[in-house]
Amino acid sequence: MPLIPYALTRPFLFGLDPEHAHELTLESIARLQNTPAQCLWSQARVADPVTVAGLTFPNRIGLAAGLDKNGRCIDGLGAMGFGFIEVGTVTPLGQPGNPKPRMFRLPAREALINRLGFNNEGLASFLANVQRARSFRAGGGILGLNIGKNAATPIERAVDDYLIGLAGVYPHADYVTVNISSPNTKNLRALQSDEALDALLGALQARRLELAQQHRRQVPMFLKIAPDLDAAQIGVIAATLQRHGIDGVIATNTTLARDAVQGLPHAEEAGGLSGRPVFEASNRVIAALRAALGAGYPIIGVGGVMSGADAREKLSAGADLVQLYTGLIYKGPDLVKQVGLALAGR
Repeated sequence: MPLIPYALTRPFLFGLDPEHAHELTLESIARLQNTPAQCLWSQARVADPVTVAGLTFPNRIGLAAGLDKNGRCIDGLGAMGFGFIEVGTVTPLGQPGNPKPRMFRLPAREALINRLGFNNEGLASFLANVQRARSFRAGGGILGLNIGKNAATPIERAVDDYLIGLAGVYPHADYVTVNISSPNTKNLRALQSDEALDALLGALQARRLELAQQHRRQVPMFLKIAPDLDAAQIGVIAATLQRHGIDGVIATNTTLARDAVQGLPHAEEAGGLSGRPVFEASNRVIAALRAALGAGYPIIGVGGVMSGADAREKLSAGADLVQLYTGLIYKGPDLVKQVGLALAGR
C-alpha cells in the first residue's frame, strides 16, 4: 500500500482550488516518478490478465483520459496499480482551454464539474512525454492515447484534426481513443450524429489501414461517447461502429445533466459533471451498447466508480474493462487496488 495514506493528504489538496490541486499533484508525480520517492503512492498491481481487442491487459482497471492530458505522469500513475492508463485528450496544436475558474468540487455527491476545454500542450509535446515513459509499459501496462480537435478548428474541418492526431499517436499507442463526447468544446458532440459520425469514422478507418501497413502493426481504435444519449442515438452509434470496423467503445464521458446535484454549491456551473451522479447514466448506456453490439464487442465502462462493488456493476451492465478518474480524486490510490481485487473476484 502507499507509504502515505491518502486520508492524510486529501484535506490539504481539498483546501486548494481544484485545478491548482490537480496541477500540484501532477507536477509532484512527474518529478518523483521512477525515483525512490515513488513509494509514497505506489502499490502492487493486482494480477488479473484479460484479453480485450487483441490486447492483454494485466488487470481490468484503468485510468480514464483527462487526468493527465499531456502524458507527463504515465509511469507515476501506473505505479498505483493500474492495468492500463489513458492519457490526453491531445489536440494537434497546444491550446489554453477555457477561462478559469473551470473546475469545481461537489463533495456532498462525490462529484466534479469541469469545463477545461482540452487544455493541453499540443501533439509534439505530448508525444515527447509519451516516449519518455518507460517503467509502466516495461512492466506490461497498456497505454491508450486519446485524440481530439482544436477549439479553433471549425466543426466542418474536425476530421482533419482527428486524422493529424491519429497519424501522430499511432506509432506510440497500444490503443487510440477518438474523443467526440467532451461537452466543453463547442459543437463537438454534434460528431455523434449519424452522418457526421459516419464520415469521421470512415475517414479514420481508411487512414488507420494505411498506418497499419506503414508501421506494420495493428493498433485498436476506440470511440468515447457521452452519457446524454437516447436509445435511438445509441443504436445508430453501435451500428456505425460495427460498419466501420472500430474495435471498441468507451462509455461514458461526463454529463450535462444536473438532476442529482440540484441545490448544491456550484451545481449550475457550465461543464461536464463526473463522479457518483453519472454512475447510473453510464451503466444505462453500457447496457444499451451491449444489447446492440452483442457479446464479445469490447466496451470500457467509466463513470462514477467509487468502490469495488461499483466496478462490478459496470461489468454486470456489459463492460469488459473499467476506468477511474473522479473516484481517484475522492478516494485516492487505494481505490485502484480495491477495484482490481473486486474485478478479479477476490
